[in-house]
Amino acid sequence: MGNCWFRGSSYINRVSTAKSETPKIQSPSERDRSDESRLPSNAREVEAMRLDSAARNPLTAFSFEELRKVTNGFRQDSLIGGGGFGRVYKGAVGTDGGGDEPLQVAVKVHDGDNSFQGHREWLAEVIFLGHLSHPNLVKLAGYCCEGEHRVLVYEYMPLGSVESHLFSRVMAPLAWATRMKIALGAARGLAFLHEAEKPVIYRDFKTSNILLDHDFNAKLSDFGLAKDGPVGDMSHVSTRIMGTYGYAAPEYIMTGHLTVMSDVYSYGVVLLELVTGRKSLDKSRPVREQTLADWALPMLTHKKKVLGILDPRLDSDDYPVRSVQKAAMLAYHCLSSNPKARPLMRDIVASLEPLQQPELMPANV
Repeated sequence: MGNCWFRGSSYINRVSTAKSETPKIQSPSERDRSDESRLPSNAREVEAMRLDSAARNPLTAFSFEELRKVTNGFRQDSLIGGGGFGRVYKGAVGTDGGGDEPLQVAVKVHDGDNSFQGHREWLAEVIFLGHLSHPNLVKLAGYCCEGEHRVLVYEYMPLGSVESHLFSRVMAPLAWATRMKIALGAARGLAFLHEAEKPVIYRDFKTSNILLDHDFNAKLSDFGLAKDGPVGDMSHVSTRIMGTYGYAAPEYIMTGHLTVMSDVYSYGVVLLELVTGRKSLDKSRPVREQTLADWALPMLTHKKKVLGILDPRLDSDDYPVRSVQKAAMLAYHCLSSNPKARPLMRDIVASLEPLQQPELMPANV
């Protein structure tokens, strides 16, 4: 559910279907879209492909009419976000019969020809999230593949994306402890993907694709650009260059060679965003400061300079200085120009675990 903004009683953002300010490196070409005619085009064929890929997670194949009902006819008051894929609506499934509570869901509706993502990307989400299960991956409850309709039905993440909190002008700034909790959860999600029985490269890791539950637990979403990683003696996967400016690893942009270290670089950028409160790419800033990684990298190894680029919205008594410095050094290693020098995600998880603080309770509790 990348590029999604949450609208609720506590976390209110203006809902927009405009595309993200951070541009995609490349959209699928017309040639790529012509290949989609050979992919499964209805629910029966999708399920056959899922079973062939050893799918482990049961998914419900919804009819479009069912999803129309659970979203109150895709009404405006059910709309909770939008992005490159289309619009996202809140709904509830499982309300008929039985005593179980209905499952709150986010229904992401493909926007047809107006979408940046095609059938191939939609299908990738169904396949990957139908196979993989982890506390730090968003759960896919089902999908709709009916005629021209392409819909994904996820568990509802009530606090929306990390992007919507980190760069909001109306919400309270995220506390340092919360930022490190998000960093750890996202790192665990990537580590799981990289070390799965069949490794997965996420390829589009960014703050808009990290969603938050009611306790600020981070879960990765939007697997439309994910790719199976190299196996055997292969060192990389060669693929068309896709991703988002400001997050994509430089060697991947130059060669099209994709490895798990491409994700590690993107993770370093997100960690920088959490530390500095700045966007990965911000055209409103002076030229030398527009690309966050290029601007911040020379300062990350200097303890005093790091405190100078820390998000100014953080109170000085909100963060342990050593925690900030260690997070900055971790980002520095993730952003190494030499992919082989970057840490593995499992090592990043190990580095972040000591930086976790006890849950912060309100002062009046």
